[in-house]
Amino acid sequence: MTGLRGLVLAGLMSSYLVPALGADGSWAHLPMALLPTNAPQTEAEKERGKEQGRALPTPEPLQPTLDVALPHYLPRGDLHLTGKFTAAASDVLPGLVRRWIEQFRQYYPGVDIELAPPYAGSVGAKELIKQNLDFVFVSRELKPDDIGEFQARFGYPPLSVPISGGSYRHYGFLDAIGFFVHPENPLAQLSFEQLDAIFSSTRHHGGKALQRWGELGLKGAWADKPIHAFGVKPWNGFEEFVRQRVLSVGAQRGEWSPAVKFDPVVFPIAARVGADRYGIGYAGLAYVDAPVRLLALAPTADGPFVTPSYDNVALARYPLSRLIFFNVNKKPGEPLPAAVEEFLRFVLSQAGQQTVLDQAIFLPLRARQANASRALLNLR
Repeated sequence: MTGLRGLVLAGLMSSYLVPALGADGSWAHLPMALLPTNAPQTEAEKERGKEQGRALPTPEPLQPTLDVALPHYLPRGDLHLTGKFTAAASDVLPGLVRRWIEQFRQYYPGVDIELAPPYAGSVGAKELIKQNLDFVFVSRELKPDDIGEFQARFGYPPLSVPISGGSYRHYGFLDAIGFFVHPENPLAQLSFEQLDAIFSSTRHHGGKALQRWGELGLKGAWADKPIHAFGVKPWNGFEEFVRQRVLSVGAQRGEWSPAVKFDPVVFPIAARVGADRYGIGYAGLAYVDAPVRLLALAPTADGPFVTPSYDNVALARYPLSRLIFFNVNKKPGEPLPAAVEEFLRFVLSQAGQQTVLDQAIFLPLRARQANASRALLNLR
């Protein structure tokens, strides 16, 4: 450990720390090079994204393999599909969605799916409610207000189907989310119950409020030190994802603790924790631009606790990996149009997920994820 500690200290100002499980079952922490600091989009960049989609980032140098257990796509000879459909997409998705549309038309040239600007998930969700669209591709979970407005109009929620993974750490492209502490903090892992007990007022996981590091098992000088929690002010896509995945249980929606120190955007959170010895916060992995210690996470105290490494995110083992959703107005008990159902069958197949892999920005679904999405649609 002396050599590792020397390595960590030497590279501290230019790295963050990622937990690594040693052969003896104990945690060590390896330094990873910091990403460059990102800045919010300018108004000009936002407008350009709405009209053209965001410029794609440089792909990761390594890419996952396709899950061979994904179902093969075989077009159905008994189907003569036709129809014209209008779709919308978030500004990071037009390139991927157009690839899906073009490939599907090779099988069914009579199906026309129009994807036109403006590209913005919030616009698409609103237009779905107004019935100006047939479906919308969104790079995050729908806003609760949008779901409530939809349900108030139709009497049921929209159907949201995961159709791709997010990215690992591409800025703006649905990067995985990590929780982190100050690099001197010896903590290595946390369960969702513990995170809920730190960050929420509702504590739906059943734990008592945690306010000092000793309550998380830290000893010595750390035991009586206060926990300083940092987060993103609601509403925000990052905080909504964490709220749904970590603070909420079933239909019980989690609420943030008033003790959380909120920033209006995610950009400064890593630096806040890096400057506060007793801090803990969360951010997308693309925003980890300060020396912090990332934590291994597990939904339950029984584990397994999984690190936010590239392979764990790419293989959907890490519990805060993100998803891209296909959203549609589907009345319960009624089928989707045959052409839409077949399009989704293609997207959720090996061929459709190979399209994700070929673009090399987002991560293809694993078979278990695709099977869960197919179950939502009652696909054979």
